[in-house]
Amino acid sequence: MTLHVGVQLPVNSARGYADDVDIARVARHAEEVGLESVWTGDHLSAGFPVLDSSLVLATAAVATRRIRVGYGVMLPALRPRAWAAKQIGTLQHLSGGRVLLGVGVGSGAGEEWAAAGVSPTERGRRTDRFLQALPGLLAGRPTALTDAPQGAQVTLTPRVPMPEVWIGGGAEAALRRTVAHGRGWLAAMKTPGQLAQGAARLAGLAAEGGVPAPRTGILVFTRVSERAGTDAAAEIAGYLATAYGIDRERAAALALGGGPRQVAERLREYADAGAGTIVLVPFGADTRQQYDLFAQVRSLLLDEGVAAR
Repeated sequence: MTLHVGVQLPVNSARGYADDVDIARVARHAEEVGLESVWTGDHLSAGFPVLDSSLVLATAAVATRRIRVGYGVMLPALRPRAWAAKQIGTLQHLSGGRVLLGVGVGSGAGEEWAAAGVSPTERGRRTDRFLQALPGLLAGRPTALTDAPQGAQVTLTPRVPMPEVWIGGGAEAALRRTVAHGRGWLAAMKTPGQLAQGAARLAGLAAEGGVPAPRTGILVFTRVSERAGTDAAAEIAGYLATAYGIDRERAAALALGGGPRQVAERLREYADAGAGTIVLVPFGADTRQQYDLFAQVRSLLLDEGVAAR
């Protein structure tokens, strides 16, 4: 299985976004240094400046030719299903079929759910209904959008190929959603051991359902330094502890930092745990330099055979 290494774009102020950021230039740079994909998170309102996910990915798509563009992850429950499908279909059309569709339910915290007119308690059900309707909508088939027998239908055009669906989240419901709708499971905030446990459970659920086991991916919060020995992970660990309310010990276990070889060794643990896709989330304003260093890390993994497992 080939290891796919992607990167998150600088779309929020907590992790590298600034008012003068050039998303097109950053995405082109990621492509030029040989990375496989660029990703963005998704929020309506997050308590800090954050760019719209679909517009960010559209900008990246038209500025590049090869690299894939991914939602990591989209929260479709914040949107009417047809509008969410229209955004995805348009991006798939503009990008020439390069979309990676990460889908999650979100935490339900914050003001964005009320702003969208959605109860957080409904986000799981709304997400499932979206995933059920999406293949028909993107295929240009008349698709019912309500539960009523005579419910309204909509037909979206142009027709586009269904993108790869990656389901985010770590709960049992997310793993079951992956088996039902996903090509892969896109985890976050997991140690290699926790990822291996989740992948094993995912394989078990797939076997119970008589379907192939979905692939496994992981988002990893990372800062690479040019020299080994630098405690580059400390800043990330502090952010994770504050932003996600986790204890310092767990935050330190999740944050990756150091020289390229140090980081490659840590990422090898995720590959050994079953991750075929790794999305690196950079920290700091030097995004393009981080992408250069991420490419070095990727080359080390390739040279050591991780990408040919």
